[in-house]
Amino acid sequence: MRICLLLLALLAPYARGRAAEHLTVAAAADLTFAFQEVAGRFEQATGNSVRLSFGSSGNFFSQIQNGAPFDLFFSADISYPKKLESLGLVAPDSLYQYAKGKIVLWTPKGSRLDLSRGLQVLLDPAARKIAIANPEHAPYGRAAVAALQHEGIYRQVRGKLVLGENVSQAAQFVVSGSADVGILAESLTLAPSLKDKGEAFEVPASIYPPIDQAGVILKSSRNKAAARQFLEFLRQPETLEVMRRYGFETPESTSGGAQ
Repeated sequence: MRICLLLLALLAPYARGRAAEHLTVAAAADLTFAFQEVAGRFEQATGNSVRLSFGSSGNFFSQIQNGAPFDLFFSADISYPKKLESLGLVAPDSLYQYAKGKIVLWTPKGSRLDLSRGLQVLLDPAARKIAIANPEHAPYGRAAVAALQHEGIYRQVRGKLVLGENVSQAAQFVVSGSADVGILAESLTLAPSLKDKGEAFEVPASIYPPIDQAGVILKSSRNKAAARQFLEFLRQPETLEVMRRYGFETPESTSGGAQ
């Protein structure tokens, strides 16, 4: 209760005297469960509503270039927001690196695969199909490929790969039995719907490029005040704690405007 009252006090100056606004947010698939919780808290604290769309960062990048009417874009790869910024499609000074993601090996309970072997377990004949996000447009897919290449097994397992449109779909492949194991976003495996359904092994961050994630307000947004309010909400200690609970590394800064 004290936390809720503190958030209301912090955000009251933004909401006072304004009618409720409706934000449309394009968010990378790894944010599915974390942002559902964050958006719910934001709506309760401010009275504004949030409509979330989840998908691959690369696909959203293309849609936004073609005029998709989003207010905010939260990418799993900072390069996409930066490209939009260079194209003049981003509100000034709104780029905010909100988190760093991690990848894990994940199998359903009852799997015969020994995840303590790390990525080498993917050479096991029992790993017949391996789900990853499509590396063509999904940052987590590119991280998975980089990790496999680092371990020197990419060519050996390439024929086993099953590509999801995004990392959330890759997770569903494993849950449904369409794949035996997946290289997934840790944030998805920590969600209530998956947490107790399988086993995870964290892939060492040293063997794939950093998954630096960033968000921006789009220049075309008609709700820039509420959008900046949402970015500010992400900086609050209680919101950062939610993100950490889903396995994200978060920035320490909790005050000031978007950076």
